[in-house]
Amino acid sequence: MLVLFPALAAMAASFGWAGGTVLAQMPARRLGAFEFTRIQLISCAAIMVILSSLFGLWQSVDLMNWPAYAASVVVGILLGNLAMIECLRLGGPRLTELLLCLKAPIVVLVAYFWLGETLKGIDIIGAAVVLAGVVLAILASHEGELDLKESAGSVLPVLFFGAFAAACQGGGFLVVKPMLEMGAEPIAVSAIRLSGAAAIISLIGIWPVRAFRPGTDATPYLVFRTILPGVIGYGVSSSLLLYAFANMEAGIAAVLGSLSPLFVLPILWVKTKQRPNTLAVSGAVLAITGTSLIVLF
Repeated sequence: MLVLFPALAAMAASFGWAGGTVLAQMPARRLGAFEFTRIQLISCAAIMVILSSLFGLWQSVDLMNWPAYAASVVVGILLGNLAMIECLRLGGPRLTELLLCLKAPIVVLVAYFWLGETLKGIDIIGAAVVLAGVVLAILASHEGELDLKESAGSVLPVLFFGAFAAACQGGGFLVVKPMLEMGAEPIAVSAIRLSGAAAIISLIGIWPVRAFRPGTDATPYLVFRTILPGVIGYGVSSSLLLYAFANMEAGIAAVLGSLSPLFVLPILWVKTKQRPNTLAVSGAVLAITGTSLIVLF
């Protein structure tokens, strides 16, 4: 039962990222990766700082661990999310989620060599079944979006940005796991990570480079559409996954936090009115089976 709540938190984080990914595609394409990320980080950092202050969560954070927080900010949020948004712009939600599945095996390997974490045989089998189901569901889904076959010229950039984002995001969560295990509150940790990333990206944005300029004017509606998936992803989902990392093996938390491609299927079904095909449903069943093996045994 002790594993159930962290597992549910990781899966809830996956659902949040799935919804956020679908919501983010339009504003990300219009604003560009940098401006989209800048608006999200500044607004979400302010929200998480206010929450941490209201609930008195700052005392749980030991600032002597600032090097780990700094690494999590630069690698996990800034580099990881810039790469993810660029991958989303070039390849769309389905390919982005597929490449982000690499996050789980990367975290498993790093946690084994760095933190000495080992997984039970049933956990390894369950994780493998989950990842197989996720990949099958993604490949079998019909989203009517840009994919590798339709954009041969952008195959390498999509693969690079997706794999780089997976490695950075996984590492960004893993580096703060020791602090979470020592009692740091996930919301306060999220506030520190977002505030640091917001400060850095704001300074970078002063540099007069064309790549840092928005692709279009930021209207109030476009800003709202940018902030909404940011709150869902950076605020809610990241805090839930940090809680899962603090209370279960990092590799399993990463696997359960990679289920967003499955949740994308029903969301897109509602959005596009196009039902997932049999292979997509089979992938979902596989993932559910693997998740049950992890949680129940």
